[in-house]
Amino acid sequence: MHDSCIITPWDAGRVARAPGGRQMDQQAEPADARRRIARTDVLLADPRLVEAAGRLGRGVVKAAVVRAQHRARVGEIAPEAVADTAVEALPPTASGLRPVLNATGVLLHTNLGRAPLSDAARDAVAVASGATDVELDLDTGRRARRGRSALAALVERVPPAEAAHVVNNGAAALVLAATALAADREIVISRGEMVEIGDGFRIPELLAATGARLREVGTTNRTTPDDYAAAVGDATGFILKVHPSNFRVTGFTRGADVAELTGLGVPVVADIGSGLLAPEPLLPDEPDAASMLRAGAHLVTASGDKLLGGPQCGIVLGRDDLVRRLARHPLARALRVGKMTLAALEATVRGPRTPTDAALHADVASLRERAERLSARLRDGGVDARAVDGEAAVGGGGAPGVVLPSAAVALPEPYAVRLRRGTPAVMGRVEDGRCLLDLRSVPPDQDDVLAGAVLAAGR
Repeated sequence: MHDSCIITPWDAGRVARAPGGRQMDQQAEPADARRRIARTDVLLADPRLVEAAGRLGRGVVKAAVVRAQHRARVGEIAPEAVADTAVEALPPTASGLRPVLNATGVLLHTNLGRAPLSDAARDAVAVASGATDVELDLDTGRRARRGRSALAALVERVPPAEAAHVVNNGAAALVLAATALAADREIVISRGEMVEIGDGFRIPELLAATGARLREVGTTNRTTPDDYAAAVGDATGFILKVHPSNFRVTGFTRGADVAELTGLGVPVVADIGSGLLAPEPLLPDEPDAASMLRAGAHLVTASGDKLLGGPQCGIVLGRDDLVRRLARHPLARALRVGKMTLAALEATVRGPRTPTDAALHADVASLRERAERLSARLRDGGVDARAVDGEAAVGGGGAPGVVLPSAAVALPEPYAVRLRRGTPAVMGRVEDGRCLLDLRSVPPDQDDVLAGAVLAAGR
């Protein structure tokens, strides 16, 4: 009688018989595969990874190798593919930030870093990344005013300004003004302008943190010049006008203009927010620095990374004696910007048209032509794409309610996630069950990149 072996279904996947009746564990094959995974030091000696370590740092490269080894151990890739997988997974830089193609139709998308820099500003940043004369007079060899050429550029662009100062963001500009001019004193502000500026930060709380006391006047919807006049006294540091840049109040409303407040005997500070240096015909309700100063504002504070189209920074423009008080305050040292920000700001102010300005003034007919051309190209590649009309926005807390006619490429909704997770990452928006790639926020020279990303997501 021959030997027999009863194998239960549970055992069937685990046990087999070798010649001579010896049992053989089929789990051994994956273990053998794991033994074929090269050691970390051997992988790091791959010439491609050696080169990458010199560019990105050994830690970044080793992390990519370890991740690839893990994928091989769990059977996702073959042991022989570990080196290639590690090379493919290497980031373009040693930073964790990834480039994103903004196809949301929001020109100044806060989550995407607001204004993209011009080529001139990027070149200036590259130069400033080395040793520069940011605080040195090369003629005399002595210390010079920090960022003097950037400050001069701002004053040249805004003739009503006697002086300028730059800090690290728009909120910091307002905080510095409050600290230097109104610590232990009162800031007179309309109740309708005590706004939240984003991410839970509120103007009243920022100002109170400086040691200033807020003197609220008027109501949410109506504040008159007489309301301000009644509140001004010996304890007043300044009157603050805040542009409610991320919302609008309509109907039975009244506000006091800067020109109506300049005769009350105290400084008037205008926080315009969006960073326009001069009037913009497309945005007639958006305040600008030059107009505010001509109307009588003593100081204007603004952001550099919004409609100005520059780097993140806070700009102070206005009367020379007041600007000097801010610049010499001890807090100014803590809020100062670095050389690369100064370089990017000056190149933005002096240089050619910014990407933000180009997107704002994009021709709608040209946008539609681009959308038709891209859609046809994608359909040829097997993607369900069609050109549609759309509506874009300024964003970044600027020009609330302003609609910018645009054109977009409409794709099936699942593309939104695929594109966001792809390389390069593409951020669109979802409307009515479709993923829309709005071309007003995409530079024309990026159309090929956008098409390639969509075709890759389709595969």
